[in-house]
Parts: sequence; C-alpha cells; structure tokens
Amino acid sequence: MPLLRSVFSRRTLFYLTTGTLVTTGGGYYYLNSGPSYPQTTEKTRRPPPPWIPPSRNDMLNELRRWDSNSKKSVVNDKEGEAADDDEEGVFDLLIVGGGATGAGVAVDAATRGLRVALVERDDFGSGTSSKSTKLVHGGVRYLQKAVFELDYDQYKLVREALHERRIFLHTAPYLSAMLPIMLPIYKYWQVPYYWAGCKLYDLLAGKENMETSYLMSKGKALETFPMLKSDGLVGAVVYYDGQHNDSRMNIALVMTAVKHSAVAANYCEVTSLKKNDDGKLIGARVRDTITGKEWDVRSKGIINATGPYADTLLSLDNPTHKPIVQPSSGVHITLPNYYSPRKMGLLDPATSDGRVIFFLPWQGNTIAGTTDTPDKVTREEPRATEDEIRWVLDEVRRYLSPDIRVRRGDVLSAWSGLRPLVRNPEVTEGGGTQGLVRSHVVHVSPSGLVTIAGGKWTTYRKMAEECVDEAVKTFALQGKVKALGKGEAGLGCVTEDVRLVGSDGWSRNMFIGLIQRFGLETDIAKHLSDNYGDRAWTVCEFAKPTEKNWPLHGVRLHNSYPFIEAEVHYALKHEYAHTPIDILGRRTRLAFLNAYAALEALPRVVEIMGDELGWGYGERRRKTEEAVRWLGVMGLGVSAPTPTSSPESPRRIGDVEREYGVHLDPKVSTHRGQVERTLWKCSDAVWEVVGWTKDPKKVVGVVGGWLSGVRGGGGGGGGGKGGYGVLSRSKFELGEVVVLKEAFERRAERLSTTTTMGANATTTTTTKTTTATGMTGTSSKESELGDGVTTTTTTTTTVPILVLPTSQILDTLKEVLGFGYEQVSRKDLKYVLEEVGVRGSEVDFDEFVEICGNLKDVALVPSAARSKSQQSTSTGGGGGAVSGSGKQGKSRRGVIPVEKSGGGV
Repeated sequence: MPLLRSVFSRRTLFYLTTGTLVTTGGGYYYLNSGPSYPQTTEKTRRPPPPWIPPSRNDMLNELRRWDSNSKKSVVNDKEGEAADDDEEGVFDLLIVGGGATGAGVAVDAATRGLRVALVERDDFGSGTSSKSTKLVHGGVRYLQKAVFELDYDQYKLVREALHERRIFLHTAPYLSAMLPIMLPIYKYWQVPYYWAGCKLYDLLAGKENMETSYLMSKGKALETFPMLKSDGLVGAVVYYDGQHNDSRMNIALVMTAVKHSAVAANYCEVTSLKKNDDGKLIGARVRDTITGKEWDVRSKGIINATGPYADTLLSLDNPTHKPIVQPSSGVHITLPNYYSPRKMGLLDPATSDGRVIFFLPWQGNTIAGTTDTPDKVTREEPRATEDEIRWVLDEVRRYLSPDIRVRRGDVLSAWSGLRPLVRNPEVTEGGGTQGLVRSHVVHVSPSGLVTIAGGKWTTYRKMAEECVDEAVKTFALQGKVKALGKGEAGLGCVTEDVRLVGSDGWSRNMFIGLIQRFGLETDIAKHLSDNYGDRAWTVCEFAKPTEKNWPLHGVRLHNSYPFIEAEVHYALKHEYAHTPIDILGRRTRLAFLNAYAALEALPRVVEIMGDELGWGYGERRRKTEEAVRWLGVMGLGVSAPTPTSSPESPRRIGDVEREYGVHLDPKVSTHRGQVERTLWKCSDAVWEVVGWTKDPKKVVGVVGGWLSGVRGGGGGGGGGKGGYGVLSRSKFELGEVVVLKEAFERRAERLSTTTTMGANATTTTTTKTTTATGMTGTSSKESELGDGVTTTTTTTTTVPILVLPTSQILDTLKEVLGFGYEQVSRKDLKYVLEEVGVRGSEVDFDEFVEICGNLKDVALVPSAARSKSQQSTSTGGGGGAVSGSGKQGKSRRGVIPVEKSGGGV
C-alpha cells in the first residue's frame, strides 16, 4: 500500500503531467523550428507581370543630370548648402563599388526612400563577390576560436552570422538553400568533441536553426558519402549551413535596388573626389570605361564599398592614409560531380597546414577550397597558381577513397579571389591571415567619406544596415527616412522583410510550370527556376524553338550544361551585361563550372551579343580575345614550361618529306626535335621489321605506325610485368617511350641475372654490377656409355637487367623535356607509387613506363586546344586514347576523359 500511494500520489502525478507537457511542447517546438521554405506571395499559378528595368543608357543619363561642366547656374559649395533637397540631379548617397556590400547598401538606402546612385568600375560582382566559397554560414571555425580563445568578438560574429543566415534564406529563397555538411571523424576522442561543437552551433542559432546536427556511424557515412576514405574512419558528424549562387545573388541585389528607384551603372570608374572649400566631399568625377566619357556626379554623401580595394579610394581621399585592409587570397577549384554526393558537402577541419577546406556540391559539379594566403591588391585579376591548385588536390586526396584517382586533369576551372579582411593590429607582419576575424568596420574620414570594409557574404545585409545608419547620421538624412515607420532607433531599415527580385512568385515546384508551358527539359527548367526565380518566365520568353519533338524550347549554349541562349538575350536586356565575360562568368556560371566548356560556348555568345549590340567584325574579335584571356585567369590552358628541343638530330622532318616524297603530320607532336631523333634512333628496329626494302615510304610509314602504336597503346612493345602496351589511358606522345628509355638507361643500374639449369634443378642468382656485361651462354654435356648411362647437361645464362632506384625517378623525369613531366611533384610521385603498388626500392623499365603513364594521368595540366571531334563527343567524356591511324585517332590522342568536358581535356 505505501508503494501504491507513492506511485499515485499528487506529487507523482504532477511530475508526470509536467514532464508530458514539457516533452510535447519541446517536440512541437522542434518540429516547427528552423527556417521553413518561404511560401510564394502570389496566390495564383499565373506568371507574375513582366518588369523591364531602365537601360544602361537611361542610368548614365540619370548620372549626368548634374554635371558641373554643363551647369549654367552657380552652386554654393559650402557645407550644408552643397545641394538642396530639390536640386535636380543631386543624389543623397553615391555608392562606389558594385559587389555584395555595395549592392546591399544600395538596397538598404533605396528601400528607406533615399535617392541612391551606385557605380562599379567593372561588372557587378566581378571581384571577390563572385569568387566566394558559395556558403551562407555562421562559421564553425570562428565558434571554435571563440571557445578556446575566449574571444567574445568571435562569438558575436557567429551569433550575428547565424541570424543573418536565416534572413538570407528568407529574402532570396530561390538563390539559397540548406546544405548538410559532413565532418568525417578518424579518432574516437573526436566524436564527443565534434558532436558537442555542432550542438553548440545549433544552440546559438536557437529557433532560427535549420536542422539539428546528428552523428553518423561508419557504415552510414560511407553509404551517404561513398567517395570517403574508409581506412580508420570512426564515424561522422553532420551539421547544416546554407549555400547560394553568389554572383546571381549580387545581380538580384542590384536589380532590387533599381526596382526601388536606385540608379546603378557598371563600367563606371571614379577618377577623383570633389570637395568644397571646407574639405567636405560633395561628389565625384566618373568615367565611363566603355566610351571614355567623363562627368561629375553630385551627392550629399559618398560611401566606399570597394571591398579589398577600399584603401585605394581612401588614398584618393587622403594621400597619407594608412591601409586598413589586409587582403587574403582564396583559391577554389571545380571538379566533376562524381567527386561528391549531390546533397552532401564535406569539411576538412584540419588540413596539413592547419587551414580549413570545404568540399561542396554546387551547380552540378564539385568545388573544393579554399586556401588562405596573404596577398597584395593589384589592378590585375588574381590568378590561381599551380602550387595552390595542387595543394588543394593533395588535401582532397587525403580524404577520398584510394580507388579514386585524383587527377590534375579533373580540374575543370580554378579561380582566386581577394578577401577584404580587416587588419588586426595584434597580427605581426608576415603572419598568416587565418587568425583574422571576418568582421567588418564602418569608418568615417574627416572629409565625410564613409567606408565599409571587411565582413563576408552572409552578413552583407547587417553590414549595409550599419553603414546606412552611419551615413544617415553623418549627412543629416533623417528627414527622408522617418516616414518609413521604424523610429529613431532603426532609422527606417526594412531589409529584413524585403524580398529580392524574383522571390515573390517563386516556389519549389515552379519549374514544373515552366516545363508544361514552354516544353523545356527538366534540368533546364530547374536551373532557370533556381537561378532567376519568377523572372524565369521572362527568360523563357526569349527562348527560341528547338525544331524538335522534345524539347520544344531552350537551345543550350553547351550540351553538358543547362544554360540556354535565351539567358544571353535576357542578360543583355534585363541585367546590364555588356561583355561575353559578364555572360559566361556572372550571369551564367559556366566559366566557374568548366572553363573549357565556356571556351566552346564563347563563339555563340559573341555571335548573339554582336547581333544584339551591333558589333562589327573587329569588335567581335576583340571581345573574343578579351574573353579568352580572362578564361586563362579561370584556369584555362595553364601550361608547363616551354620545352627546348635538342639539336642533336642530323636531319629535319622537312628534309625527310622532300627526300622521300611523303608528308608527316605536324600534329603528331609539337616537339619536332624529339620526333626527328626518334625517327633515326629507331631505324635499326625498322629495318628488322620491314626487311631490306628499297621503298623509303614504307620505312617512314612503319616508323609512324610503330610509334603511334606505342603512344596510343595499340601495341608496339612492352612485355614483362604487364607491359606498357596496355596503357591506353597514359596518352604517350609520339616517340615519348623512346625518349623515356634513353633517360632511363642513362641513370639505371645494371643487375646481372644468372640462371643455371641442371638436370634436376634451376638456380637463379641476381647480382648488382655497375659495369656493362654482355650475355654469356655456357653449355656442358657429359656422356658415359656402358652398363649404366650417365648424362649431365648444364646451361648457364647471364642476362643484364636495368633497374632504376625509385629515389631517382623524379630526377630522371626532369631530364625528359616537352612531355609534361616538368609539372610532376614529389607528392604526385608518392601518390602514384602507392597506387601502382611499388614495394621495392627499384623498378625496371616496364614498371617505369607504367609509373610515367600514371603520372601523366594524375599530374597533367589540361590544354585548351580542342578538336572538332572532341567538341562533338557526347556528354560524359570519351574513353581512352584512340590508337593507330586515322583522323579520329590523331585528333583524340592526349585526351584525358573528364565528365562534362566535351570528351576530355
């Protein structure tokens, strides 16, 4: 009875009821927490009404409305009287810089009711804003530093970024989405460490959290991410962050500002700042970089939002200015989509040098990065160096399964961006940049120049809010923003609720309506929906019929990607695109996804733009050359040092052609000297094959065929351990194996293998010698006749075998010029030796050739040269090199099969 009373007591029932209510309430809160997918504001499936923004010429005319050279009236330039509120052509704010920060400031100021002008020296988002890691994140690394370094500023940065992450996904739902990111764990003690860190990350997000983080077992982690290295894997932790399309987001911000009556013009450079007699800024001199025309723009205040170039404008304002920005270079590479799952990213929290690297699916491919290296600001666009690209590849290899060959040829594009990190006085000169906080500062100079520097994509809106708040106070603009109803504290900021252009009529199922109405392919419809939002309906209005049964509309710019020609027309008329670079790099993302595919699409893009803009032949050629040079910055055509051919050949190919009346195709090799040497060094073997013929054409034909077979793997040598005749994917150049053999023999050591064959046993003895020995054969025969017959036969054969120490392989390859081995690093060699399975300290020639073939496959830098047969190859890449003769075989030699590369690079 006492037990029953205690069980059914009022206290027990109270605890039980309270626990049930708390559990139910917590479960309900959990199920309804996190940023749900925003619903469309349209209540009908009817497409939204089209909106045609003002043209660039209209924008330039607005900027020219007040020009000091054309004004006939005298304007008082004293402070406070620099411009009356009703003066024609005077802006409240002139924003310099059209990246994420500048565009965000323009949206914030324009939605407060201010008269805003935005000018950008190049294209909108052409700098850092289009070269980010594409993440919308709070920063798990910053949280780690906040905890271990007890840094409150880092903590505030994480809290602020997590709040802005939720707003980001709400204001631009079609351009951003949740992405699960895996942290693989290879030590048991790291399981609670990473799990606690991710849970703290969730806790700081609070009700704005996306999804809760969770643990994965080893089996589940490999099932979800099968490319992951399984050796030593303990499990994984998965947390959620956001991902977006950065340059499309930048354009959406600019167009939203324009829709709220802002004036925005790209390719307009500020050449000087205008001040009154009191030293206060009243405007700027602006030059149209396309036409070269200049004029004055009058404004009450100027905002410096030029990112890593902030010090340039500050120096223009004050030549004695001390830099406040410490730029950092971040390199990313793009890999084919088979390197990662479509819906799961990977974070390497501890690389070989302590930096963090992300490995993320994006736009159908995989991006890996980033490096974090101190850099300098120059006028030229930053370029990813070969060392940085290979460092990223080395880090990728550490986490991927050994059966995945990570090749240099799989790098479809590579880019480098300058991050505007705020200089920390505590950081000594020469120190790294990974210790810097990605926070921002708002600085007002004595002349009234408001500078916003630092920060990152995720916090662009908060940065813009603080910047405009400061500008409103500095330039006494409160009277224009009070009417918006947020009082003195907020100064009228409404950007938390302002949805960007394309968001109102968008839903996750909108692509189905595009398919049903325009007859688009599914991947094209999804691409348009996810990159243009409800503006995709307008894009499709430009789509031309395909003249096929299906699809009905949507002619692709490249067969492997969902970008269509209608996007070029739309970008010209609705998004202020002016060059092919604008189209390929920032309106579409083709150059970031695949620089080689962008090169193939370039002629058609130039043709469309030329027809729309009235370009002549000279202008089209100039634009094409500019785009090709820019694609080189995006990783196209990075080549090895130019080889120097040896003058040892006594005869030239031209002499051979004239003497024998035959034509040797110059495409078979770009290194003529080596081919010439090969022709004559192989002459003895040729005569043995064809016999003593008097037909020199037959000799030359056999030489070419034999070397083609060696190179393409269609025969021609190689026995022993597997032989090199089967290495069809190694893509040996014409005569390359012969040159490799010469280099091998120069450094190889000689092993004497002696084989003794007796009546009952065979004995093999191997000794190493450093002198050349010939082949010796000894035969002994003894016979005894009588009652018993005794016969003894002994045969001894000594065969020299050349071997090369593995420690000398790299030095040997450095002597082979012109075939790409100059690019091979020691890390590449170690990677290939482990892959091939070399256990000893020496290799014979067959093994050496196999290693060379694998090294070329792993370390070869792609070439930009492409043949017509390659361009017509179907999606998914071709097979190996096509051996033998024929036009197709010649055109496809040297091809590394890479997905979505048009047959290889």
